[in-house]
Amino acid sequence: MNYIEIKFYLSPDSSTARDLLTAIAGETGCESFIENNGAVIAYCQEENFDELILNKALADFPLPNTKISFTTSKVEDRNWNEEWEQNNFKPIIIEHKCLICNTKDVLQAKKSALNDNSHPLIIEINPCKAFGTGTHETTQMIVSQLFNMDLKGKSVLDCGCGTGILGIVASKLGARKVCAYDVDSWSVKNTIDNMKQNDVTLKVLEGNKHVINKFETNFDVILANINRNIVLDDMDSLAAVLNKDGFLILSGFYTEDNELILDKAKSLNLRLCLQKEEHRWCCLVLQPA
Repeated sequence: MNYIEIKFYLSPDSSTARDLLTAIAGETGCESFIENNGAVIAYCQEENFDELILNKALADFPLPNTKISFTTSKVEDRNWNEEWEQNNFKPIIIEHKCLICNTKDVLQAKKSALNDNSHPLIIEINPCKAFGTGTHETTQMIVSQLFNMDLKGKSVLDCGCGTGILGIVASKLGARKVCAYDVDSWSVKNTIDNMKQNDVTLKVLEGNKHVINKFETNFDVILANINRNIVLDDMDSLAAVLNKDGFLILSGFYTEDNELILDKAKSLNLRLCLQKEEHRWCCLVLQPA
């Protein structure tokens, strides 16, 4: 499978502009993002890339004084561990309860945990190309929610699993059964590799919402850290397999998208239990009304 590599350049550059860019580009088909030498680099499957759609999306960029240019090139699919290591994937601590790191840092992380016990749960992630290393606010907000829930004996579904980090955390916190899926073959492989590395078991499938029925079960907790449009498209399918006392945890979109998502939730008889925000990114916890 070939990918299109898109290098974006912003002027003026800022973390807010980069966050907005990744959200908008993600809605046009870009799957993964890294930052290198002043550029935001995105990757999109060749058959999904449409430069006209991308240009149209960028024309409505929310920061009117920000200029965006980009170049494109074709790259072959490959293992991207080296790219992530070159971009310094550093250990991340979430609310002093969970430390996420890669293989080369895990021994030091375990030693540190023994010394101060501030991050008792250590998750080892080798990201390859897959999205979801714990650095993003959306991932951190969902992980925080998982720590605030009693997952013992529960069934959990991770939609758009990326590296598998959310499903792995759920399993470590006592979930009885964890299922996951992603449209990207690299993400499926990466999730399986990370699952084995963390000594947990997840049932992982490649595909979109149409593979959910292959799990042949309903779920107590459903996690979806995906962009707004996919959330809106998939919510019917997710609600259909959510147990009546279950929780649907959504993130991957901005606070200004809430009204659209909550309107959709209301039409599916889902009520809002909790809303969290970090730097304009939002996390919603929903439950059947």
